[in-house]
Amino acid sequence: MSKLKEEGKLELTDPSEAMSKSYLKKADDCLRSARILLQNDLYENSVSMSYYTMYNSLTALLFRVGVKCENHSGSIVVFRRLFRRLDLYSAISFAKKERIDKQYYVDLSLTKKSAQDLLKETEDFLVEMKLIMKNISNEDIKKLRDNFNRVFAA
Repeated sequence: MSKLKEEGKLELTDPSEAMSKSYLKKADDCLRSARILLQNDLYENSVSMSYYTMYNSLTALLFRVGVKCENHSGSIVVFRRLFRRLDLYSAISFAKKERIDKQYYVDLSLTKKSAQDLLKETEDFLVEMKLIMKNISNEDIKKLRDNFNRVFAA
């Protein structure tokens, strides 16, 4: 994480509702794509879009609190350390691994059922992320930013 900070790829910025909304739109679009791909038996691509739904919603949350991270793994670690939602952390970590496996390797074991299961988990993840963003207060944001400074002090 210190390397990301040194490279300017992990930093506090001003919280941005506009950036948050833009990334939520991307998340919604990726979810729509994941559904279409699954309906057309394009399971590998559906898995990728499921992951990007989660990742874009995570990016939306980070921008909502004013954290910029230009690294997928780094963003996931920041989420785990700041929000401590191990259920959501586990879901996005699994989806990231699946996306990498399906995008870069031939996986003959991928089934419609596993792609459907991931899509369902993705839908639940997105709902939870939207709830977090809806219910987060300015005081919560201040505490998260203070915690970021403590946890990621270089």
